[in-house]
Formats: sequence, structure tokens, C-alpha cells
Amino acid sequence: MSASLLPYLIASVCFILALQGLSSPIHARRGNLIGAFGMLVAVVGTLVFTHILTFTWIAIGLMIGAAIGAAMSIWIPMTKMPERIALSHSFGGLAAALVGVSEYHHRISGPEGIDRFTMAALGLEVFLGFLTFTGSLMAFGKLQGLITGAPVTWKGQNAINITMFFGALALLVLVVVDPHQSVLFYATGVIGLIVGVLAVLPIGGADMPVVISLLNSYAGLASASTGFALGNPVLIIAGALDGTSGFLLSLKMSQAMNRSFANVLFGAFGQVAPTPDGVAGPAANYNLATVEDAVGVLTAAQTVIVVPGYGMAVSQAQHAVRELAQALEANGATVKYAIHPVAGRMPGHMNVLLAEANVPYDQLYDLDDINDEFSRTDVSLVVGANDVVNPAAKTNPGSPIYGMPVFNTDESRAVIVLKRSMATGFAGIENDLFVKPNTMMVLGDAKKTLREFIAGVKEEAAA
Repeated sequence: MSASLLPYLIASVCFILALQGLSSPIHARRGNLIGAFGMLVAVVGTLVFTHILTFTWIAIGLMIGAAIGAAMSIWIPMTKMPERIALSHSFGGLAAALVGVSEYHHRISGPEGIDRFTMAALGLEVFLGFLTFTGSLMAFGKLQGLITGAPVTWKGQNAINITMFFGALALLVLVVVDPHQSVLFYATGVIGLIVGVLAVLPIGGADMPVVISLLNSYAGLASASTGFALGNPVLIIAGALDGTSGFLLSLKMSQAMNRSFANVLFGAFGQVAPTPDGVAGPAANYNLATVEDAVGVLTAAQTVIVVPGYGMAVSQAQHAVRELAQALEANGATVKYAIHPVAGRMPGHMNVLLAEANVPYDQLYDLDDINDEFSRTDVSLVVGANDVVNPAAKTNPGSPIYGMPVFNTDESRAVIVLKRSMATGFAGIENDLFVKPNTMMVLGDAKKTLREFIAGVKEEAAA
């Protein structure tokens, strides 16, 4: 084996081990460190064994990139992880696209020209890279609230998007046949930029986790194409791993919502759909409760299931959730956490936040593992979750979320729901759980309310 390939072999093994580690919350941190080490080995191997005339610009880029990465890691809060990941995807896509443009310009003006295989790799790299760049920026805008989270639709949108996508592939075929058609090559990149915007605009905020996962897949495929164009094996392997894992995760998340992958991409999910009798949702007959009412129910409970959602992330209440669980456990209660596959705004969003609050991994349960326990539970504490606890998904065929697997929260003896207001979730529909007779609605900032719960539980225990 050539000495120059050894770092790439080590890096590739690290990437595979990293994915294996990330498959479990218990080993996720170790998997992340192994992946980072593999990337370090790959970068060092490239710099050592590649013929580089000067390291000046590389050093400058290294310092700038390290400064930006450190700033993002230090100052961006955990609650903004979805937005940070969307930005990271956009940077990765832009980097791949610019490398493709640079490599095309370098080769087309050289004496050897470009063979058809390399030209196909460069074209895919630029198209997918630019698509990932603008698509990820649109996802960031929706998550950050800079762009409306509701689907933005127009007549013939799917036909236009599909036509542009296959039109870009047709241009790519023409460029592969004759690589000197530079105008067509750059037009492919421009179409990629436009498709990235138009493809994400019609997708509602409720589907952003799937979109982020899919864009991650596109970034991986762009990186793999870069590897083929540059003859870099580690880029091929890492890009293929990223592309396939991201695509499979997108499919799994679609299944978790009981929707087809095509419906996520083209369904404009998030619009309010009337029920069969023409009523958009239940009457606002909510059972509003005080903190004192909720504390009394929690103190008497022997079993509690916490159902976190995006509202917990917004109020940064994960530490307060953990402290309340500790207070309840000290009072003799058993506390578990129900984690829905699509809760939050990115894959594993709730897991990340609860891990930051040092919630034990063995207290986290997936939907399939805990759904049968709600009927035997004294209290379900819903912290900022909405659509994933809506019984309409089980009982109302006219609901847009009908068939989506949701938690059986309504079967608990008592349900305490913490919400900032009675606004609907990203699905844009009323929640039937909120009008159930066993549901108590406590409105306000979740973090502040939980702090009051903690004080009340401790006071009751000391009395």
C-alpha cells in the first residue's frame, strides 16, 4: 500500500466507526470524536502527501475557518442547533461547488482537457453543491423565522421544479459530450442555485427535520463527486457514507410521520385542512389550570412521562425539566422521557437537548417502546410538544396528520401541557388533546413555569 493512502484508510475506518457510534445515544459522543479524529487524519494526510507549492493560503483559510467554527461552537446555544446545522450544510455545499468550478476552469484550460467521467463528476458536484447551498440557506431562514415557516406555494410549482431539475441533468449530459461548452456548465450551477430556493420554499416548517436530513444527503453526494473529480478516495468514501445515511434517515423520518417521501417534498404539509363536518378544529374549551393545581397533581403522581417538544428548545427549559424530574424522583415517583422521531427541528433534537441537561440515557424511550405505558401512567407532562401528541392523528380521518404515529398521551390519568400560548403547532391545526377532560393547560414560558413546579414540589415534599 502506498504511504499516501494510509491516512485515507485510517480516516475511512474512523468515519464508519463514527456512524456506528452515532446510532446509539450511549456511544454518540465517542462516535463524534472518532469522526472528528478521522477528519483530522484525512486533512493532515492530504496536506502532507499532496504536492502543494505554498501553504500560505491554506494557513489563512485554516485560521479563518477555525475562528468561525470556534465562535459557532462557543456562542451558538444548543437550542439553535438546527439553524447551525443548516448553515454548516450550506457551507459544505458551497465549498464543493466552488471546488468543482475551480477544477473545471483549471482542466478546461490545460493541455489534457477533461475526460467524460471527470466532467460528469464535476457537473454533479457543482449542481448538487449549489442546490445544497441555497436550499440550506432557505431551511435556515425558515428555522430562524426570517422566512415564513408555512408552505409557500404557487400554481405549477412541482412541474416547474421537476422541469428545472431534469433540465439541469440534460444540460449536464450535453456538457459531458462536449466539455468545452462552458456556458452550459455554468448554467447547470445557476439552475442548482434556483432549484435549491424553489424546492424548499413550498415545504412547511414541520418538515424541516426531513429537509435538513435530505440536504445533508445532497452535500454528501456532492462531496463524493468531488472525490471522483480530484481522485481523492477519502472524499469518495466519506461523501458516499454521508449521502446514503442522510437519504436513509430522510426515509425513516418520513415513515415516522406515516407519509411518503414524495409527500414530504411535494405535499406542502402545514396547511389547515377542514374536518369532514367543515370545522377546522375543536372549540377552544380548554381547561386552564394554575401552577398550584399542576403541582398538586404532580406531587401525588407515582409515574410520570415527560414529552418534550420544540417549545422546550425555544424556552431553553431542558435543565429545568431535569431538575423537576429529580424533585419528583426524590418524592418517590418514576420519571421517563418519551422522544418522538420528528420532535423538534432536526433529527435527534430532543436527545441533544436532554443529553446537555445530563438526563440519563436509560430514561429516554422511543415511541414504540413507551406508547403502551401511557395508559398506566399517572401524569404525562407535555413540555412544548404539539402535533406529536395530537389524538386527531388516530381518530380524525379528515386531519392532515391522520395516520401519523403519535404518543398515546391522552390515555394517561392526567395530562399537564405547558405552552406559551394556544397557538397551533407547525401542522397548523387544533390539538384535540387540549380539550380532553383529563388535560390541564398551564400557559406561560415553560422554563419559568417549570421553576415554579420545582419549588412547589419541594415545598409539598417538605411539608
